[in-house]
Amino acid sequence: MNEKKFETGQAGLRLPDDFRALSHAILTCANRGEPKISFLREVTELIINFSGCDATRIMYKDDSKYFCGSAGITNGQIEFKLEPCSLDQDHVGPGSRAAVLDQLSRDVIRRNFDPSLPFFTPFGSFWTGSADRPLEFGQVTKEYSRFHGLIVDGDYLTVALVPITVISETVGLLHLQSKKRDYLTKFDLALYETVAQALGVALMNHRAQAALRERVKELTCLYGIATLSEQPGISSQEILQGIADLLPPAWQYPEIACGKVVFDDFAYMSPGAVEGAQRQSARIIVHGAERGDVEVAYSKTMPDLDEGPFLQEERKLIDTVASHIALIIERKQAEEERQKLQDQLRHADRLATIGQLAAGVAHELNEPLGSILGFAQLANKNPGVPKESSGDIQRIVNAALHAREVVKKLMLFSRQMPTRKEHVDLNKIVKEGLYFLESRASKSNIEITRSLASGVPLIFADQSQLYQVLVNLTVNAVQAMPDGGKLTLKTEACGGRVHLIVEDTGIGMSQEVLGKLFIPFFTTKDVNEGTGLGLSVVHGIVTSHGGTISVESEVGHGTRFTISLPSAGEKGADGGDN
Repeated sequence: MNEKKFETGQAGLRLPDDFRALSHAILTCANRGEPKISFLREVTELIINFSGCDATRIMYKDDSKYFCGSAGITNGQIEFKLEPCSLDQDHVGPGSRAAVLDQLSRDVIRRNFDPSLPFFTPFGSFWTGSADRPLEFGQVTKEYSRFHGLIVDGDYLTVALVPITVISETVGLLHLQSKKRDYLTKFDLALYETVAQALGVALMNHRAQAALRERVKELTCLYGIATLSEQPGISSQEILQGIADLLPPAWQYPEIACGKVVFDDFAYMSPGAVEGAQRQSARIIVHGAERGDVEVAYSKTMPDLDEGPFLQEERKLIDTVASHIALIIERKQAEEERQKLQDQLRHADRLATIGQLAAGVAHELNEPLGSILGFAQLANKNPGVPKESSGDIQRIVNAALHAREVVKKLMLFSRQMPTRKEHVDLNKIVKEGLYFLESRASKSNIEITRSLASGVPLIFADQSQLYQVLVNLTVNAVQAMPDGGKLTLKTEACGGRVHLIVEDTGIGMSQEVLGKLFIPFFTTKDVNEGTGLGLSVVHGIVTSHGGTISVESEVGHGTRFTISLPSAGEKGADGGDN
């Protein structure tokens, strides 16, 4: 056996104890918990130093994919690389030396050979000390007629392909290559076959440990996300930033990994995040719509593994993280909607209480107003009242009548008056319905324009409910013009129907908002500005009168509501009491 060097630097013949030491060193490497690339680099360097070969390769199967870790000596230095390799296709062609070596590798891994043939050992290894010469198999079998006379490899003279086996299963291949002729003997090969068995155990052990470490990192990441999302009072933004910070430690190279979460055009990045050429991402889908993505990038270029430099398990993890983010966002939105609904219900309850209070106040005021009005009218009929005093008493009468009208409208708007359908003039409703809103519109720099068509037919309706429809629509219009504008109210008659149009020059609404406009409790206003019930009530009142309501709106250009009601002579216009 030629002189070789091992880690100890000793020279001379290698005895079985030396190979046992090599096997022990390989097994020790597997137990250090290093990444795959570091483990294979160390093992190939161990073997190349021990054997004295010019190149060595470890081909092994990880799940359903083969990888190749190779080391060679260039300018006196060992260079290592890790890359995927394909052993799934047969492609031997005349003069194709690389193809011959690849096919021989496949046959050794598949144990597709006759051990009695030249160049093979009983254990299943292929070996030649003169790879520059054509293969001569003697009595050529059908399987090896394709190899007969071909050259294995022109770069190396000694080539050995040793199967790596674990419990009778071939899981990979150990390549030993030297530029010297007949560098390895059959005795050497038998000892390397024992090393290959130890290498198989080391590969399986390292893969199991690596898989366990990856599972622990994944579970730690997911547990951290779950814990983060359960913190009381935490915002969605804080959760997304926390998830971005949790991502790097869960990946294979945490020291160069950067986490990033993009949601609704806002980016949340882990500390020191940089744009890397190698990245893995997953989309965030919330209620069927894409809202962003999760991304992990490496700041340095790493060797290709399952998906670029990323593991297959990391693809599953990033998809799971994206799904968790979507669930968290959906849950947060549901919680916010529930809280908003509760606030609106409480606000609606307060409004109902205020309505009841207003009705009580109106009832209480009616009696003293009636007394004031009655006594004032009696006093004014007294013939002895001076002319000046008579004028003052008349002012008292007028003020009392005005106050009684205010009370009447309060009772009307608080719905304390009984529901009663009758023939109603829509123009009159528009003229009188804005009694409480004109001053507010004036203070908000809003111009109110009425365009009432003449000869509008009567409608059969509940007057108080129509007042409520008008007030709700005009209040919405006023709130939609915070910087002032123009409010237009029109009435029209066409085809046996009467139309009420309420149009503003306010902020307008998007198509998404328009689609939810009449849903109860839906509102774009703050809690103290609306309950989300107004338009749903309007819709209910209009439909109960046999009418329809439509809306047109454009963001930044205002909104137009059109209510169509049947005239008193039309079918469906008279329905008696509601």
